Amino acid sequence: MSTENFPSDFANLSSLQQKLLHELRQNSARAVMFHQLISEKMGLNATDHKCLDFLNRTGPVTAGQLAQLTGLTTGAITSVIDRLEQAGYVIRDKDPNDRRRVVVKSVPEGAARISPLFQSVAQSTLQIISQYTDEELQLILNFIRQCNDMTLAEMNKLKEE
Repeated sequence: MSTENFPSDFANLSSLQQKLLHELRQNSARAVMFHQLISEKMGLNATDHKCLDFLNRTGPVTAGQLAQLTGLTTGAITSVIDRLEQAGYVIRDKDPNDRRRVVVKSVPEGAARISPLFQSVAQSTLQIISQYTDEELQLILNFIRQCNDMTLAEMNKLKEE
């Protein structure tokens, strides 16, 4: 099991810890490739696709809020929104609470074009989840949340460098 690209002290990990790190890297790489393929089918790049995913899950947000959610810069988000709008997946609309602000909303027709691409993987994920007890799922959920928080923190560090 290679710990290549990890600090040298990772070589001192147990066999199980090394296997977990290997599978996490494998999962990350396959997720990127899967979403790249989905993005191509949608006529988008992977970053735009994942930003659209954030929008579909959160509902209307400002560009600044989307930047915070994704960890991307506001300049990058402006370009993402431009491309998503041009492709017909989002619209810019006036904020109902502050007419000076603009919110970005996903377009229902765009979401309808995406949903069929995820049917199979959603069903497969539910089958996997159903194999675990609530206690095991809570442990997995905690682990994934900590990984997500760590990844966002690492993104913020990279932006500051």
